[in-house]
Amino acid sequence: MKTAKPLARLQDVAAINPPLSAVPATDEVVSFLPMSAVDAEEVEAVDGETRLFNEVSKGYTPFIFDDVLVAKITPCFENGKIAQAKPTRRFGFGSTEFHVIRPHVNDLDPRYLVHFLRQERVRKDGERKMTGSAGQRRVPEHFLANLRLPLPPLLEQRRIAAILDKADELRSKRRAALAKLDRLTQSIFLDMFGDPATNPKGWSVLSLSDCTAKIQIGPFGSLLHQEDYVEEGIPLINPKHIRQGTIHPEMSETVSTRKFAELKMYHLEAGDLVMGRRGEMGRCAIVDKDDGPLLCGTGSLFIRPDNAHTTSLYLLFLLSSAVLKSRLERLSLGQTLPNLNSKIVEGLRVPLPPLTMQCEFASIVGAARSLIASQAMAADELRSLFASLQHRAFRGEL
Repeated sequence: MKTAKPLARLQDVAAINPPLSAVPATDEVVSFLPMSAVDAEEVEAVDGETRLFNEVSKGYTPFIFDDVLVAKITPCFENGKIAQAKPTRRFGFGSTEFHVIRPHVNDLDPRYLVHFLRQERVRKDGERKMTGSAGQRRVPEHFLANLRLPLPPLLEQRRIAAILDKADELRSKRRAALAKLDRLTQSIFLDMFGDPATNPKGWSVLSLSDCTAKIQIGPFGSLLHQEDYVEEGIPLINPKHIRQGTIHPEMSETVSTRKFAELKMYHLEAGDLVMGRRGEMGRCAIVDKDDGPLLCGTGSLFIRPDNAHTTSLYLLFLLSSAVLKSRLERLSLGQTLPNLNSKIVEGLRVPLPPLTMQCEFASIVGAARSLIASQAMAADELRSLFASLQHRAFRGEL
């Protein structure tokens, strides 16, 4: 085992939320990075947009090449939206919901820092230190400033970062395979039912509330507090627990059986469609009969098909389609963090093909769904192995 490395406070080896080092000309083209451009699964954030400086000089957060961007608002921070900025222009600007960390070039490697901050234990600690009201809670700057991290020599930091980058490539390949399967099933959906945006097959159109048995937002406010969470209880399902159309609970985010009984109207049942209602729209999964008791989390909602008009699988593909995602984004409330309420979801107008066709679709994509589930399980195993590697890396054991 290698000896433990000295610890340093982050504010001693990096500038946190630094100002611009120079002021661009009003007509200078700058990179622009919205929150949606930072992927929780990618260690780099490359801008896809440009703006003129006078369009972003007020109300946006400035950064430069190799700065580390940390989403400060819930649930983006918990989901791991932390990345090394790679703007294509001299200056970049992004959401006000980013903290910007600029490592001192002689002390701290930015990629090493990204991997350190993305550790689950760091994100859990940051979540506990958040301030603000429910739905608008943020990681304060002083949490980052006072973080202590192991600080080996720069060459060693870069060696560790390279090892973690290599391991992360394996996870990227698995995600790419899952994305390919997802595109295949989406193409089958479009072939059978047509584009939901134009409804070329002329299906009848109903409000979602008229073709489902129940639409329920997760508990919020006084119903569920941080102190209600226990270890190894009944899992809550929030957006971060929904991946590739399946549910991946964490036993560190659970409630007691007593609290679960108190929140009966938020119990998830087999066949329910659970969907994230904050941040990324259209993140959905079907509750399986083998998932055990689950509670809808504050950041989610669930839809219970009535089995007379809709099936779970049809709703899953419909609501996670690009068209419906875009529609939900337009309808969502909040400039900083888009969110949905029950009224928005209940009023959503959706095409409704015959139930027999929906069942036929379920039969056709069943095999692909099984493969996706097994691939997702393998991805989870890789995620656990990567977390173990991170843990060892920052204990000086690599």
